[in-house]
Amino acid sequence: MNYELLGNLVTAALAVRVFGSDLLSLLRRVAAAGVRVGISELDRDRRGGEAR
Repeated sequence: MNYELLGNLVTAALAVRVFGSDLLSLLRRVAAAGVRVGISELDRDRRGGEAR
C-alpha cells in the first residue's frame, strides 16, 4: 500500500465521519419524499386518474 492510497483512504474515512450523519438525514428525507409521491399516485389512481 503506497502513501497516496493510504492518504485517500484516510480522507474518505474522515469525510464519512464528518458528513455521514448529514448524508443519512438527506437519504431519509429523499425516502420520505418518495413515499409521499407514491401515496399521491395511489390516491390519484383511486380517484380515476384526474390530471392536474
